[in-house]
Amino acid sequence: QVQLVESGGGSVQAGGSLRLSCAASGSIFSINGMGWYRQAPGKQRELVAAISSGGYIHYADSVKGRFTISRDNAKNTVYLQMNSLKPEDTAVYYCNVGVMATTSSYYPVHWGQGTQVTVSS
Repeated sequence: QVQLVESGGGSVQAGGSLRLSCAASGSIFSINGMGWYRQAPGKQRELVAAISSGGYIHYADSVKGRFTISRDNAKNTVYLQMNSLKPEDTAVYYCNVGVMATTSSYYPVHWGQGTQVTVSS
């Protein structure tokens, strides 16, 4: 069983910053990837960023240059630093852990409950 505890969501004005955190625990021995998806109202869930224990990193084009994903392997924790936020970044952000074979192949296996991020104009 895997538990993912997310924190850091909230409301911010456009141009502001937020930092999301997600701590994983449980049976994650064979899982090397950690990432964040998001889902805005009326839209499909999309991959925002993912990072492997070996250093692969993937970003969605829409967040490149604004968001930074990082992880602390010792703490099994992944972070998403979000800068220059835009109203279109408003969504529920879901932490997940999975398998990441290359920078462009990330397969989430376990999901967190989600945390709301709201960016006002």
